[in-house]
Amino acid sequence: MNKLLYIAKRLVLGVPVVLFGLTMTFVIIYLSPFDPTTAILGRDADPQTARQLAVALGLRYPNGQPIPLWIQYWNFLTETITFNFGQSWVVTRGQSAAQLVWERMPATIWLGLWSVVIALALGIPLGLYAGLRANTWGDYTASFGGIVWRAMPNFWLAVMLAGVLSAGGVLSFYRGFLIPTDVIGTPAALGNLFGSYSLGPIGIPVPDPYNWAVAFKWILPAALVLGSSSMGNEVRIGRTAVLESINAPYIDTAKAKGLSERVIIGKHVARNAMIPLLPVIMGEFYLLIGGSVLVELIFGIRGLGNLFLSAVLASDVPIIGALTYVFILILVFFNIAQDVAYTLIDPRIGLEGQED
Repeated sequence: MNKLLYIAKRLVLGVPVVLFGLTMTFVIIYLSPFDPTTAILGRDADPQTARQLAVALGLRYPNGQPIPLWIQYWNFLTETITFNFGQSWVVTRGQSAAQLVWERMPATIWLGLWSVVIALALGIPLGLYAGLRANTWGDYTASFGGIVWRAMPNFWLAVMLAGVLSAGGVLSFYRGFLIPTDVIGTPAALGNLFGSYSLGPIGIPVPDPYNWAVAFKWILPAALVLGSSSMGNEVRIGRTAVLESINAPYIDTAKAKGLSERVIIGKHVARNAMIPLLPVIMGEFYLLIGGSVLVELIFGIRGLGNLFLSAVLASDVPIIGALTYVFILILVFFNIAQDVAYTLIDPRIGLEGQED
């Protein structure tokens, strides 16, 4: 099967997943025991004002009769799919929900990016090392470290790290690591990563290194916390995958052919060890990009996770629907990327075999 045709087929199959996710979101939101007019106006609101607001929100007809649930569902579905999320009810009343999500997205993407880099740069090499040095002190140390990092709750590690960095001392470079921010709670340098350029040696515009350094310093503590649990998973699963690959018959065949140890490890062991790691990496990549509510809250990062928490506590339906839709789309995208990556890593899996 042509690769583009396969991707198109997977995109079509992702439509029911999106519809199901939005349906469950509607059921949870609209069947939960909360009153949007009370959330916006408060409990002491005038009844006439509350009825007018319910009409404006699409919950009642002008004559005061409630709009049927199936019509509300259809309106919610069509407006969400077309990215017409409406305006925030409570969190930032009157502001476009889509604009608010767009403003908060850079901080979460920046956090997720470095969390993934840290998890992959530390977890996979340590897992491979532990598997190649099985039952040695190096293996015990790497495995124990991975288990400890995986077992530590993110919120506890975030609080401890924030306290240590704020104390200064030998880490005085990080005293006051919550760098002064702009109006959306992220350093101004983050907004200038791709908007502030200087000319390179041959006249080619390059990003301003200062902005990159400030934004990296600002996000590094939270990225260490968010990426630590994923690193523990990759160490544990990577070690097991390497041990299974080393003991496989094809490794004996490669040795019999006279291949060097470097070729055997790089071409056969490491590549085959990535097969069981791939779903773990892709699944955690989605979770990291989605951001951690508690990590963003503790480190004062006004990203999507922090916004989602505020919207849920305030019963801000437009923002909840917008964020849920965005996260569903991200999940579908990474699932498709995982399937395509399988065909590149494992030669036994072809696109023809994906048709069933």
